[in-house]
Amino acid sequence: MKVAVLFSGGKDSVYATHWAIMRSFRVVLATVKPQASSPYLYHRPGVELAKLAAEAMGLPHFYVSAGENLEDEVEALRVLLQRAIDAYGIEGVVSGVLLSDYQRLTVASVADELGLKIFTPLWRCDQRNYMFELVNSGFVFMILSTSTLGLGPEYIGRPLNRSDIENIVNVADRYGFNPAFEGGEAETLVLEAPLFRRRIRVKGYRVRTGTFSWEFRILKAWLGDEA
Repeated sequence: MKVAVLFSGGKDSVYATHWAIMRSFRVVLATVKPQASSPYLYHRPGVELAKLAAEAMGLPHFYVSAGENLEDEVEALRVLLQRAIDAYGIEGVVSGVLLSDYQRLTVASVADELGLKIFTPLWRCDQRNYMFELVNSGFVFMILSTSTLGLGPEYIGRPLNRSDIENIVNVADRYGFNPAFEGGEAETLVLEAPLFRRRIRVKGYRVRTGTFSWEFRILKAWLGDEA
């Protein structure tokens, strides 16, 4: 089956891509680049680097831009999937949504309208176990932004290891946020993964954007040595 994976370059969309390929789906990566500073449906920080992740995996990739309101975001998804149908003949769409009913139902509604099957391999998974599974399976990712008490600048802009994940899970329990960041507490960028042929490298700096908010501003990103 040919499928489009809704792809941002973050941990959930890279995992969803891995899941699809391991099931012998033929995959194209499809990205929406939102214009809103706090989009309803999409990952925003670092989304322009999705093309590097696609190149690292050797997969076809395309994207569309979305306007600043909710209606624009839904229409961008419709346009994105229709283009995937026209260009690649996709029959399904894969989403890395974890917990958001709104996101899942919106994607399902547009997919159904276009006659596409919907796959959500991470839906309602144990999010603590999922974070450890990522690290144990060779996914290396960094946090690009945070927006919650408990996730300080020490977690920003560097590859996370198992000890970091243990700390994040414990802090999530203490402060009551989602340990896999499905509530928007943080946004991530995958640097290495089992299907990556080359590693993504970045240079940048940290900046405080609010009382409990930090962001890693990327100055340069490139594909480095072979993974």
